[in-house]
Amino acid sequence: MLHINDLTFRIEGRLLFDQATLAITKGSKVGLVGRNGTGKSTLFNLIKNQISPDGGSIRLRKGARLGWVDQEVPSGPISLLETVLEADTERHALMAEAETATDPTRIADIYTRLADIDAYTAEARAGSILSGLGFSGEDQQKPCSEFSGGWRMRVALAAMLFAMPDLLLLDEPTNYLDIEGSVWLEAHIRSYPGTAFIVSHDRDFLNTAVTHIAHLRDGKLFGYPGTYDDFERKLAEQQRLSMAMRGKQDAERRHLESFVERFRYTASKAKQAQSRIKRLEKMRPVATIINDPIPPIDLPSPQRALSPPIVRFDEVSLGYEDGVSVLKNVNLRIDNDDRIGILGKNGEGKSTFAKGILGLLAAQSGHIRRHKKLRIGYFAQHEIDALNMKQSAYDHVVELMPTATEAQRRARLARFGLGRDQSETIAGDLSGGEKARLLFSIISFHAPHLLVLDEPTNHLDMDSRAELTKALNDYAGAVLLISHDRSLMEAVVDRLWVVADGDIVTYDGNMEDYRRLQLEKNRAPRKEKSNKRAKNQHRRKGAQARADIAPLKKTVAELESSISTAKKQISDLDKQLAVSDLFTNNREKAVRLGKERVNTLL
Repeated sequence: MLHINDLTFRIEGRLLFDQATLAITKGSKVGLVGRNGTGKSTLFNLIKNQISPDGGSIRLRKGARLGWVDQEVPSGPISLLETVLEADTERHALMAEAETATDPTRIADIYTRLADIDAYTAEARAGSILSGLGFSGEDQQKPCSEFSGGWRMRVALAAMLFAMPDLLLLDEPTNYLDIEGSVWLEAHIRSYPGTAFIVSHDRDFLNTAVTHIAHLRDGKLFGYPGTYDDFERKLAEQQRLSMAMRGKQDAERRHLESFVERFRYTASKAKQAQSRIKRLEKMRPVATIINDPIPPIDLPSPQRALSPPIVRFDEVSLGYEDGVSVLKNVNLRIDNDDRIGILGKNGEGKSTFAKGILGLLAAQSGHIRRHKKLRIGYFAQHEIDALNMKQSAYDHVVELMPTATEAQRRARLARFGLGRDQSETIAGDLSGGEKARLLFSIISFHAPHLLVLDEPTNHLDMDSRAELTKALNDYAGAVLLISHDRSLMEAVVDRLWVVADGDIVTYDGNMEDYRRLQLEKNRAPRKEKSNKRAKNQHRRKGAQARADIAPLKKTVAELESSISTAKKQISDLDKQLAVSDLFTNNREKAVRLGKERVNTLL
């Protein structure tokens, strides 16, 4: 399906791809992994032909359709359902042509093609995709302009999945999804009929949805069959073997060098020494796979624990409009050592709950009690966007540490993996992962008693996620975690709360139990209902199509019968006109028969 051959590409003098080669077969689902900044998104831009390589080639199978989700999200008065339906350009064009076509043959061709592409179940399929990504039936009829950018990104993803290109490119598709949406997308990608090439740092997604892993390192692409866990095991084994071979070669080199040093100037051993010198010259170093050090994330713990509870909700209702509550009559408490994971669909009130804890949203009723000395560190997507994009990382720390020395400020940044180069770069030019690290440095500066983290891993690569997991487990304060990253949730939290139907309740199972629950919800009733609705709709539209085309078929049949009769009449007239001496002996009859023949042709 896709062949990348000896790809070479530089950006601002930096070599991103050095004769990289990769082949993706038809129907495979390939996860692209690698450290932040190695060039994964750049590779997608090269495949999309938005930029040109310095060398090598990228070839897509002839006639294959390439699809991806644009950064420019859909907006305007068109409903979500119509936006998704319009993504199938062939169906949209055929439906429009069917309204104006007059040629019976062309109309028949249109309806045949619509049946071939399963056009009459399109609305049911589009609705199912939107539902899987978190949109209710009511939402699907609303215009795109009523939704935020994150939700519209979901609509763009739904449109691309509905269009079903032969090769689908997805760059971090779970970043805008909750756990429920991620679980649905995993199942959908796994059963997707085309080929998918996916950049992701979500371990669970890569363990469930893909069939192969492509690893981008040192400017090369390395392919591995299997899931991410399979890839990790194989990579560790390759590292072990390469280091063992390197060790054997180093031992041999030391042995040869020792012999040469001892006998180089000994006449009886001169030839042997010369032979070993040649062996040393020809010895090529063994290529070793060495992991670069993972930049640290250091979250300082509070020096002194507060008396519990540090946060308490008593009969609290929260909302944004008078008389309209998102959460109602919530009763709960958070203590010093709590590690709580928040589950629930987007829009149910997870962020509303977080704002209530932070004091950004006042209670409509009831009481929110916080310890008077409580310090909270808050991480969320909009907080990254709130960084001063014109200031460097170092400038941000100067504001926090106005009396500190330069060495102390740089040491602070280094604790979060921001070295000299990154510290002097303005925030707007930092990568997403570097911005996240800068924000972690800022929110943890005063050693908070409680960390409220809303999707903290969206911009972190796999290794940085592992470092965040370690940092959170070393942190001694309370943690409230909202994340679609199930691996992070399983490693950090010890209690789960579910936000649903205006309430927050304790969930007794683990993350795998919750995943299975979502899969069961996605399967049985919805699938049965959707299939039944699709079949009924298919029957109705098929019957309507047959009714619309029936008069045309009758006209065609009548015309064909008239043509057959005319052909027979012309044949009879030709036989009569072929009688010898007809024009000589009976001129009037000959003229009459000729006129009849002409009239029959007309």
